[in-house]
Amino acid sequence: MNNVELFGAILGDVDLARRVTDYLAGCTRIPTRDELVRFRGVGEATADKILACCELSARYVVGTEAKSVISPDDVLSRLCDLKYESQEHFVVFTLDNANHVISRHTVTVGLANQTPAAPREVFRPALMDNATSIIVAHNHPSGSTEPSGEDMAITRLLISAGKIMKIPVIDHIIISKSGYTSICRCYPDMFAEGMSN
Repeated sequence: MNNVELFGAILGDVDLARRVTDYLAGCTRIPTRDELVRFRGVGEATADKILACCELSARYVVGTEAKSVISPDDVLSRLCDLKYESQEHFVVFTLDNANHVISRHTVTVGLANQTPAAPREVFRPALMDNATSIIVAHNHPSGSTEPSGEDMAITRLLISAGKIMKIPVIDHIIISKSGYTSICRCYPDMFAEGMSN
């Protein structure tokens, strides 16, 4: 089930679930009850359900404390929703100077087998969040986690752009229903070049 379907099952209204999901995807913090009840169809009881879902997610999926990202495993729980998507989604995690995740942003949603992402689209949220580094990720609906030629090309392009902007790309993760691949683990020298002055 995707996020809309999960919220639809909880709220009993798919259209409302879609609007709430879109709103939450752009949030950098858990919203307040007052912010949620501004949605048409959301009363205090429904707002409490949404907030309870967010709190449970924070406790059992993301964790209760900010933790530094030191390996791909540290962001995998934040990518689980992409595993079964039928289209490719390209996302960027913005990180602070302690490598804590500031936010996750969906940059593009593509076709069944491709999702173009330009550096300007990837680094825009990094600049908005005042990030000091980023991790990018996308899903493969095919189930494969093998990086394609296009995946490698966009990785190199983003590493080069990040080096110029002093916002290094520290990993590119490919996730699917069969697992994940860290391009940084497979090609560490490529990322080391982007970190060097």
